[in-house]
Amino acid sequence: MPYQALSDRGVTHPDVRRANLGLVLRHLRDHGPRSRASLAADLRMTRSTVSTLVSELIERCLLTDGPLVQSAVGRPGTAVELDGHAVCGIGAEINVNHVSTMALDLRGRVVGDRKLALDARSMDSTIVLGHLADLVRETVDRLDEEGVQTVGLTVGVAGLYDRTRDVLTHGPNLGWYDVPVGAILRQELGGSFPIVVDNEGNLAAAAEVIPGDAGRQDMLVLHGEIGVGGGIVSGGRLLRGSHGFAGEFGHMIVEPGGRQCACGRQGCWETVSGLRALLELAADPDDPIRNPTMALDDRLAEINRRAGLGDARTLQALEDVATWVGTGAAILVNALNPATIVLTGYYAAVGHHMRTAIEQALRAGVLAPDAGGTQVELSVLGFSAAVRGGATAALESVFADPTRVPRRSASAPV
Repeated sequence: MPYQALSDRGVTHPDVRRANLGLVLRHLRDHGPRSRASLAADLRMTRSTVSTLVSELIERCLLTDGPLVQSAVGRPGTAVELDGHAVCGIGAEINVNHVSTMALDLRGRVVGDRKLALDARSMDSTIVLGHLADLVRETVDRLDEEGVQTVGLTVGVAGLYDRTRDVLTHGPNLGWYDVPVGAILRQELGGSFPIVVDNEGNLAAAAEVIPGDAGRQDMLVLHGEIGVGGGIVSGGRLLRGSHGFAGEFGHMIVEPGGRQCACGRQGCWETVSGLRALLELAADPDDPIRNPTMALDDRLAEINRRAGLGDARTLQALEDVATWVGTGAAILVNALNPATIVLTGYYAAVGHHMRTAIEQALRAGVLAPDAGGTQVELSVLGFSAAVRGGATAALESVFADPTRVPRRSASAPV
């Protein structure tokens, strides 16, 4: 269905103007460059209204003139497209093995990323958050030097985050409980831009949605790290549940009476499918890949190297964990029948060794023929999914209200 403008009788009323500016910006984000005439037709606005809106968005450095495009009839017109250089959103992640940041411009291009390996579980939460704040400051300072406005920061954290109270209520893998993450970061960073905190699995899931890709509109995203989380996407929208706690897949009981989980219960899915399970099966305690101070990317690269050399223990560990991944995924597919399961986090990094066993367990565990038509895909975002999802979420404020970004004169530096 075409977008519908709130008004086609001028754009002087502030609320209507803001809404229509956002409508134009979102349409170009979702559908790519368009001529002004095409925009007017798509959005059911007059050409003069669209021209006024586009001119203002160009003044705010949110749009720019692009290439000539040929319409069905008449002469070619100049396309307008997103201008990415004036604003950035920052995403951040707090996980057991690292803290990281990523800045994305309006076009979704990475303009800066930082990561610090650490053992968060052995550190006080304020120390970990201090390290993250340092990474954010470094990112913002660089953007400021380049004349780029930071429009917001969205932070993903492993655990149950109560967005109403702005508190991490349960972060069992971090060992954090009732930590006011948002308040601490706002105190560290000041109030020059909004700071929002969310569950990392939700952000990873949001990052995997691809407009126009039918397979990415109804999907499960399984995000594997020390714990296992993710998100449910239906109709292109993230399903959070009535209190925002949906997606804690890792705490489904799949092995009653099994290994004790960090949450205190026994037999949770993440105890047999999380990264800790893989590392313990693949290596002895004194093996470097079991050392939490070793960068996670390096640990997984070593697992891939050993698997590539045909190391029997490594290959068996990957197959055993993959079977558990598929077993748990089958429970979710029986309930939700998504078009696609997207494997991200550590699953994406070593998933080419695990995919066959995952698909076999999925077919065995799903009642519907051929696993209900659900396809398994490996994310190309890997460990950056959550932090990229955070940066994308931070940019949503601009797409909702472009007037947050000031107009700039033609001579102003950008």
